[in-house]
Amino acid sequence: MRQLAFEPGRNCWRVATADRLSVIMDGQDYFRILREVLLKAERMVILVGWDFDFEIEMLPGQSDENGDAPDGFPNAIGPFLDALAARREGLDIYLLKWSGGALIAPGRILPAFQIKLLSPKQLHLAFDGHHPIGACHHQKIVVVDDALAFCGGIDVTEGRWDNREHASFDPLRRLKNGEIAQPWHDTTTLMSGEAAAAFSELCRNRWERATGEPIGEEFARGQDIWPSEIAPDFENMEVAIARTAPPEADRSAVTEIETLYLDSIRAARDCIYLESQYFAADSITEAIMARLREPDGPEIVVINPHAAQGKVEDEAMHVTRSRMIRDLTQNDPHHRFLILSPVNDAGEDIYVHSKTSIIDDVFLRIGSSNIDRRSMGFDTESDVALIAEKDTDRRRIIEIRNDLLAEHLGVEADQVGEAIDRTGSIIAAIDALNDSERRGLRPIKPRKETLLGKFLSDTRLFDPRYRQSAQARIGITSRHVMYGSASVVAGVLLWRRYRRTRCRGK
Repeated sequence: MRQLAFEPGRNCWRVATADRLSVIMDGQDYFRILREVLLKAERMVILVGWDFDFEIEMLPGQSDENGDAPDGFPNAIGPFLDALAARREGLDIYLLKWSGGALIAPGRILPAFQIKLLSPKQLHLAFDGHHPIGACHHQKIVVVDDALAFCGGIDVTEGRWDNREHASFDPLRRLKNGEIAQPWHDTTTLMSGEAAAAFSELCRNRWERATGEPIGEEFARGQDIWPSEIAPDFENMEVAIARTAPPEADRSAVTEIETLYLDSIRAARDCIYLESQYFAADSITEAIMARLREPDGPEIVVINPHAAQGKVEDEAMHVTRSRMIRDLTQNDPHHRFLILSPVNDAGEDIYVHSKTSIIDDVFLRIGSSNIDRRSMGFDTESDVALIAEKDTDRRRIIEIRNDLLAEHLGVEADQVGEAIDRTGSIIAAIDALNDSERRGLRPIKPRKETLLGKFLSDTRLFDPRYRQSAQARIGITSRHVMYGSASVVAGVLLWRRYRRTRCRGK
């Protein structure tokens, strides 16, 4: 078993000190904390994401008759950003959104163009299509005044808000179409110090690669704007930033995240705890299988959603997951593998969007990367990770893991810790605390394969990994496809207008 260590250039991009770092669980706390931090911004905000929905409320259910939140600013994202810019003339806000998200993500394209065309000049919106066709920009980062940064799995878009109760049909999860969104579990991190500054550099680099122009703000770390109500989980902690990025004409592929996953799995002693939207990465499951075959290897617990939110996506991703579950189960002679999905008190599936791994009491990683092939070698991802050396930090990692399990099981974190101490096993503790009649965790069983599912799983059509055979596609990026599509749509609209005008003239 190799000792786990961060190695810049191999399993991470940069190692930097976080003066403070906290783990944030679920959207309710994230949006509240994000709003508090943005209100303190003085000079610059960078938001980098898969999608932004400028129409959603950050604090659902708290708007007055004018649409304002209790702090006196508009509750909806777009008007809130406009108000921040109008209040502070020297504040520039940069928003980098995946170009494909403008077409398929919840935020839609028209509100984005309203921001681009009608908002104050301090709001700079760009669409990131600087990646091979089929890849997407998947990072979820916010940087404020080069002093504070968020990195994790939560998008600033519709359907991400939820609290830790994940109650069935909570009206605060109401979507723009009137429906109630599925319960949603997610995680992110907040950090200050050199680590936040490093994320600022990462975002600045990404902005320039996507737009061809640098951000128009010189780096200058601002004052301390850490939220007063948030107690840091870790202080003065060395953290690593790991990335995935597809190859480009001037750069080979970046697979730091995959390497860090594999290193951490190999280094595990007692327990590997993983939360992910998917479970479909061959390299990760092969590494897990090798540990399961060992007579004294670690227990491995995976938390996944029961199903994807769309039928085609579900067939594409979870037929592959079923195959991997069968393979792992057949190679688990010591019965140390468990894959589960959470449900709420009403038995409704809670969608797991969190991308979190915790190894023993040593390693914690949270970011945007899923356990699928895209996140290992095709999409643009960013994760933050730490290795605990002090006893206090190790205890805190265990407390975070137990807190996550407690949320899924509907119990208190202390009960999880006591059950693990009593049984000497995280799997036995889950079994002891799980209640099939109420909120808890349910086993994910392999499903039968349909023709569609078999085809999508065999081809990995929606879960590709970059291959050298695709080298010729470098240079023709998603940005070109977006521009081409926009040109075609514009041409069709102009032609229809011309035809109507001509017909009226007759």
